[in-house]
Amino acid sequence: MKIIILGAGQVGGTLAENLANEANDITVIDSNGQRLRELQDRLDIRTVQGQGSYPTILRQAGGEDADMLIAVTASDETNMVACQVAHSLFKTPSKISRVRANAYLARKELFGEGGFPVDVLISPEQVVTQHITRLIEYPGALQVLEFSKGLARLVAIRATKGGPLVGHEIAFLRSHMPKTDTRVAAIFRKDRPIIPQGDTVIEDGDEVFFIAGTDHIRSVMSELQPLEKPYKKIFICGGGNIGQRLARTLEDRYQVKLLERDHDRCVMLSEGLRKTIVLEGNAANKDILLEENIESTDVFCAVTNDDEANIMASLLAKRLGVRKVLTLINNPDYVDLIQGGEIDVAISPQQTTIGSLLTHVRKGDVVNVHSLRRGAAEAIEAIAHGDHRSSKVVGKRLDEIQLPAGTTIGAIVRHNEVLVAHDHLRVQPDDHVILFLVDKSRIRDVERLFQVGLTFF
Repeated sequence: MKIIILGAGQVGGTLAENLANEANDITVIDSNGQRLRELQDRLDIRTVQGQGSYPTILRQAGGEDADMLIAVTASDETNMVACQVAHSLFKTPSKISRVRANAYLARKELFGEGGFPVDVLISPEQVVTQHITRLIEYPGALQVLEFSKGLARLVAIRATKGGPLVGHEIAFLRSHMPKTDTRVAAIFRKDRPIIPQGDTVIEDGDEVFFIAGTDHIRSVMSELQPLEKPYKKIFICGGGNIGQRLARTLEDRYQVKLLERDHDRCVMLSEGLRKTIVLEGNAANKDILLEENIESTDVFCAVTNDDEANIMASLLAKRLGVRKVLTLINNPDYVDLIQGGEIDVAISPQQTTIGSLLTHVRKGDVVNVHSLRRGAAEAIEAIAHGDHRSSKVVGKRLDEIQLPAGTTIGAIVRHNEVLVAHDHLRVQPDDHVILFLVDKSRIRDVERLFQVGLTFF
C-alpha cells in the first residue's frame, strides 16, 4: 500500500516504523529536516521536507497515486487542509486526520459530506482518556482492550503470589471456575513470549494476557492476583486536554481532584467541570499533596505534557502513600525504564493511538487493532467472510486453521455472543475473530487468512 504520513513527530514516527516493517511504500512529510533524517537513518522510507498541506509538497510526495494520507502533525488546521487538498486534487481514496481541539470535534458537520473530506478522525487525547479510564475500572490491570463494542476484552495482568492460579497449570482454571469461560492468549516471562498450552504453569511475575466476556473479567483477574478493592479517590496532575477529558469522564463515578499550575486554566476548568475539585499548584510540591491527603488516594494520574514532571510527581506521590500511579510518558525510551518499579503503569500516547490508526491500514476486514507491549505484539479483530470454498477460515474448526507461528485465536464474537476459543469451534460467516500475535512480522500472513478468494464473487 502506498501511504503518505504527514508529520514526523512521536505519533508519525512510530506509525512509520510500524508500517515500514510491513512492506508498505511509505513517504513521510515534515518541515523539520532533522526529524526526517533521523527517521531515514533507521527506516526504509522516503521523506519530503516542507509544509504538508501545500499541493506542491503533496505532489512531490506521490499524492497523485497514493492509497492513503495519514495527517498527524501537531496542527489540526494543517491536517484538515491536507485532507482537503488530497481529496480535491488527487482523489486520494482514504484520508485520516488527527484532530485534537474539542472546538472542531464537537461539530460533526465539519467533517464528511459537505465538510472537510476526512474519512477517519483520530483524537489521541480521547483514545488515551479511554485507556486510562479502563485501567481505573479494573484495578490491577496493566492494559484493558475492547473488542466488538465492549462485548469482549483482552486484559494484561501481572501474576502475583496469592492468586489461586499462580503455580498451577492453566488447565486448572477450567476446573476451578467451571462457569467462567476464558482463554489465556499469551504469557510474557522476563520479556520473552510464551504461547500457552493447557500444561503451561503460571509463575509469579508473569505478564498474562487473557480474553473473556466483559462480565467475567474481574473473576478471572482474581485467579491471577489478590483482587484489589475498587478505586474511589482519583487525583489528576495536569489540567490540559487529557486531564480535563479524564476528569469529565470520571467525576460522576469517583471522587476526583485535579491539580493544575496555571491560574487561568484553573479558572476555566473549575467553570467547565461539575463535580471535580480543581486545585492550583505544582504537583512536585510535597506540602500540597500532603494537604490533599494523598496517602488516602487510590490512583494518581500524571498527565501533563512534561515527561520529567510526570515522573517526579508520580514518584513523590507513591512515596507519600498513594495506592496506584499511572504516568503519561511521551518519550518511548522512558517507558520500559520506569514501568513496574514505583510507577505502576507507564502510558505511551503514541502506542495507545497507533492501534486506532493501524485499524484502517490493515488488509482484509479488520475492525480493531491494538498495539501491545510497546508495539512488540498486536491483537486484532477480523471479520470472516465468504464460504468454505472462498475462505481459508470459514467452515473450519479452530484446530484445522493453519495459523502463523506465534498467533493464537482468543475468542469469536457471533451475534453479540462471546465464544471463547476451543478447538472444536467452527468459524462461521460474519464471525468476529479475535487474534493475538506475539510476532508482528506475521501480520501479513494473518491478513491473508481473512482475505476472500475470487470464487466468492
